[in-house]
Amino acid sequence: MTELFAALVPLVPVALLAGVVGLDVVSFPQAMISRPIVGATLGGAFLGAPEAGLVCGTALECLALESLPVGASRYPEWGSASVVAGAVAAVGATNSSFPDVGAFAVAVLVGIVTAWIGGWTMVQHRQLIARFARPRLDQLAAGSRNTVVGLQVFGMTLDLVRGVLLGGLMYCVARPVATLVNAFWTVDEDLSRAVIVASVAAVAAAAVWKDFHAISGTRRLFVVSLAVGTLLVVAGA
Repeated sequence: MTELFAALVPLVPVALLAGVVGLDVVSFPQAMISRPIVGATLGGAFLGAPEAGLVCGTALECLALESLPVGASRYPEWGSASVVAGAVAAVGATNSSFPDVGAFAVAVLVGIVTAWIGGWTMVQHRQLIARFARPRLDQLAAGSRNTVVGLQVFGMTLDLVRGVLLGGLMYCVARPVATLVNAFWTVDEDLSRAVIVASVAAVAAAAVWKDFHAISGTRRLFVVSLAVGTLLVVAGA
């Protein structure tokens, strides 16, 4: 009973964080805290392992490059998913700068699954907003301030609840799985990490290659960003 309680203690802060970060994807404030590298780091930090969350977030960021939230298309919801993944990556890694390889593998997989489920929940969220707004079309057309504000508050509140429920549920499912996988993982750690990193890097490379041929000026921006990033790393070292 004590072990179960200890495992569930982080549930509330992780779920609330998933709701807030998920809110940033579309509703408010769109300040980029929903990017995987940020959300996962915060998720890991809430469990005392920000470095583990950062490593997991970096891997998920490579995957997220393939599915940018543009226009009205359906896309994975990486905000809440990244928080859950970062929290899962922190399992057993509170004294290490790198997540245990079993938890790392589970965290990346859970991040992908949660992102796609989150994308589906965002579609349902928009449909609920549409149903809520339909009876109020006359007030909206007349420019009713109260109706507009009420619709906005309703939509943001619903989005917050969506992220909290999604994050809490997926964390409850994934944490015991990560603990179990950690206990029975037998594949060499360096090899396991290399496979995971190579896989996400291949997805990122494919996304960048596609952008090179689809968006004008991408190559120049990539070269400049790479040069600036390299200089910052060298200066920091």
